Amino acid sequence: MPYKIGEDTIPVRKGEELDYSVLESFLKRNIEGLTEAQLEVLQFSAGHSNLTYQLKIGDWEAVLRRPPLGPVAPKAHDMKREHLIISELHTHFSPAPKPILFSEDETIVGSPFFIMERKHGIVFDTEFPQEVKPTKENCWKLSEIMVDRLVQLHAIPYKETRLAEISKPQGFMERQVNGWISRYLRAKTDNIPEVEPLLKWLADHVPSDGEATIIHYDYKLNNAMINEGLTDMVGLFDWEMTTVGDPLADLGVAMGYWTEKDDPELLKSGLSKPAITVHEGFMTRKQFIEAYAKKSGRDLSNMDFYMTFAYFKLAVILQQIYYRYKKGQTSDPRFSRFDRAIRSLIIHAANIASKET
Repeated sequence: MPYKIGEDTIPVRKGEELDYSVLESFLKRNIEGLTEAQLEVLQFSAGHSNLTYQLKIGDWEAVLRRPPLGPVAPKAHDMKREHLIISELHTHFSPAPKPILFSEDETIVGSPFFIMERKHGIVFDTEFPQEVKPTKENCWKLSEIMVDRLVQLHAIPYKETRLAEISKPQGFMERQVNGWISRYLRAKTDNIPEVEPLLKWLADHVPSDGEATIIHYDYKLNNAMINEGLTDMVGLFDWEMTTVGDPLADLGVAMGYWTEKDDPELLKSGLSKPAITVHEGFMTRKQFIEAYAKKSGRDLSNMDFYMTFAYFKLAVILQQIYYRYKKGQTSDPRFSRFDRAIRSLIIHAANIASKET
C-alpha cells in the first residue's frame, strides 16, 4: 500500500498489541538519552508476515521488528540473523537501516526482537501517492534507482562482512532448485500438466557455480523507500531472505515481481491490483536486465533460466499457502483463489523454459 511521508502507520491492530509499560522501561534502561516522555507506539500498515512497530519517546523514534504471532517454523523469521545482516550492511549500503539493539528476552514483547532506525520516504506499490505525478519521467527515474541500487548491493565485498559466516555460496543454485521443487511436491494439491516437464527442465538446467554476491532475494519496489525528489533509494527493508549467492537469482526474483502492461492478466493481478510498474515510462523487464548488465558487467545470456526459476519459486510460495487453505489450516477467503494465480505462474514459467528447450 503506497503512503505519504508520515502516513505509513496505523493504530496497533487488535491482538498485536505490546505491553507498553514493559517495553518503555526496557528502552529507557538500554538506550541512552531518552527523555521522560511517554512511549508512543504505532504499527506499520504495510502487510508483511513479521510485525513492525514505530516507537516514539519525545523526539526519539525507531522501529521495532518481531516475528508474527503463533507458531514459527524453525529458522524462519530469525530476528538475530536479520539484525546481523543489517548490522553488517548499513555501513556499506545506506538504504539498509542502522540497527540499534537486539534482544532475545521474550518477556519484553513475547519473542526475540530488534530495534532499528526509522527511515522516512515514499513507498510505491499499486498506486502513486498524491504528491508524485505518474509521468513517464518519474517512472523511468524510479526504474533507474532500482537498477542502480541492485548493482551497488551486488558489488559489496561480502568477504569483508560476517555474511560469509552465515552463507554457503557453493552449490547455491542447485540447493535452491532442489529445495523449491521439494517444497512444491510436499504442498501439491491440483494436477497442473505443465508442472512435471517444468520440474525436469529446472533440475536439468541448473547453472554451475559462478560469482557469488550478497543478495537481498526479495528485491521489489514495495520493499524500497524513495526520497521526495525521486533521486535515490533511502530505505530497503525485509532483509530476512538475504544471503550470499548467485546475483542473477536476485535479479530474476526482482523481475518476477516487475510486471508489465502486456503481461497475462493473472500474472499482473492474480493476488491484488497490478504494481505501478505497468505504467508507461517504467523500464520493461528487458530494459531493466539490459541496464543491469551494462552497469554490472555481468553476462546475462542465461537469464531465461533465472526468470523461469523466479516464477516457479513464486508459484511455490503461493502453493504452500493454498495447501494450508485446502487442508483447513487457514480460512482466509483470499486464499481460495490462489490456485488460479499458481497455475498462471507455472504456465508462464513453462513457456519461458520451452523457448530454451
